[in-house]
Amino acid sequence: MAILKTNKLTKHFEGVHAVDGLSLNIEKATIVAIVGPNGSGKTTLVNILTGMIPYDSGTVIVSDTTHRLKKIKPYTMYSYGLTRTFQEVRLFDQMSVRDNILVVLTKRKVIQSFFETQKSDYTKAANKILQKVGIWEKRNELAKNLSYGQRKLLEIARALVTQAEIFLFDEPFAGLFPEMRKMVSHIVAGLKRKGKTVILIEHDMDVVRELSDYIYVMDSGRLLATGTPREVLSNKEVREAYLGT
Repeated sequence: MAILKTNKLTKHFEGVHAVDGLSLNIEKATIVAIVGPNGSGKTTLVNILTGMIPYDSGTVIVSDTTHRLKKIKPYTMYSYGLTRTFQEVRLFDQMSVRDNILVVLTKRKVIQSFFETQKSDYTKAANKILQKVGIWEKRNELAKNLSYGQRKLLEIARALVTQAEIFLFDEPFAGLFPEMRKMVSHIVAGLKRKGKTVILIEHDMDVVRELSDYIYVMDSGRLLATGTPREVLSNKEVREAYLGT
């Protein structure tokens, strides 16, 4: 069953076709990789799906026909069961690692969340997710003091506590050390086992080959190829345009 569809989705920036008539059909409880060279429209697509930018034409359907969306707003993203991470990590740098989680758990504004940080259920849940991503020992550190990899793990943790159905991860493996990469791979695979859907924007073809069930290849805002990892990565046109072989 498809959990997310786009139909002829289009976005132009001053004449540049960032997303050009894109139609996707993403099945529930799968890991779908969207790959392509820089400037192919991958992040623009994620920004559209999460309401960061409007799209010009086309349709987005979430959860079959439950939500047929002509406009998406960032603050309504969670109500559609969507969450995301960013290519450039976005955290509350002046807050502790645990408070970054508690802001999401309590679903409050930043100031209001401070009044709920002592509630044991929230604190236990925050500690549990920080243990899962391997940064529990940093729980009292300010987010700004984390390493690049730890910041990525914290952003992933913030996405996980939303209990979303669809996770859009924008280059979650970029810049990570091998042990952190293993942890993120385990998390992504675990989401699928729980019946969640993962949309993975990624350049690392080894990761894509290992994790994904299906691949969409974008080039200049359009689909260049679709299929299983084996089908796509053996496609001559894809190898010439993207892999350079």
